[in-house]
Amino acid sequence: MNHWNSHLLILASSSPRRQELIRSLGLPFEIVASDVDESTPPDWTPAHTVEQLALRKAQAVSERLAPPNESIVIGADTVVVLDDEVLGKPKDREDAASMLRRLQGRSHQVFTGVVCIDMRTGRTEASHRMTHVRMKPLTERQIAAYAASGEPDDKAGAYAIQGLGATIVESIEGCYFNVVGLPLSLLSDMLASFGIEVL
Repeated sequence: MNHWNSHLLILASSSPRRQELIRSLGLPFEIVASDVDESTPPDWTPAHTVEQLALRKAQAVSERLAPPNESIVIGADTVVVLDDEVLGKPKDREDAASMLRRLQGRSHQVFTGVVCIDMRTGRTEASHRMTHVRMKPLTERQIAAYAASGEPDDKAGAYAIQGLGATIVESIEGCYFNVVGLPLSLLSDMLASFGIEVL
């Protein structure tokens, strides 16, 4: 049974994957897309980067909403890291193929930052999760076919673990939903700290 304290969750994201994940919590929510500058200084760590970008997204949406408001705004950001280098979204299909060539046959890390802002009090909490992902060795033909599928186009690291990309991932160590883009276990703990019980 959900213990609902008249709060509404507002997801500051236009990502259909994050929307699907937050829907699975069974709590009332709305989507308000955030359009923010996602550039970051090169010396930021991946963990700091995802928390700061998630904060930017959540703050941008909370500033557009009229107070007083009972909502909790949730921002999230995901990056893929290989050899301490952050891999963003590919610029085009050739860039996607290039990223996949680097990732194939190796392990990388996926970081997702999550920020919750209580619109009533202004209280803000930030955290992140990290998952190790190992991609299986791929042939040039497989890389070209996956890049041509269009699935990597708007994905950090040029793959989607919940889609066709599941066929190129060998194993993961950590939270699967973190790789999809919203670590639900972490989010539920954070919401509990605001008095919102998922279970």
